[in-house]
Amino acid sequence: MDNGFSKQYRLLKTDDFSSVFALKKRRSRSFLQVFNSGDNQLGHPRLGLVVSKKTAKRANARNYMKRVIREWFRTRKHKLPHQDYIVRVIRPFEPHTAAEVREQLKQLMEKP
Repeated sequence: MDNGFSKQYRLLKTDDFSSVFALKKRRSRSFLQVFNSGDNQLGHPRLGLVVSKKTAKRANARNYMKRVIREWFRTRKHKLPHQDYIVRVIRPFEPHTAAEVREQLKQLMEKP
């Protein structure tokens, strides 16, 4: 089983992000907002991340949040539907609240 997070699992281009945002399929919880597309015809899910400077001023805080989300996705991508996902952090989180964020990711992404 491949547990990597290579380029094939990432949303990289502006057009990819725009197409997911245009569909307006959005679900939210207290820390996160998840946008998703329909079936992406690639045979695997892809992930895009949005963590703005408005959410967290310091780069190390933004990088920590992205690392937590990427790690969650990397270990569970084989269970997810073949869709494109964009995860937007709407409220900053720290190590003591990361478990709650992982639970929110499960609720937002694993259910249809």
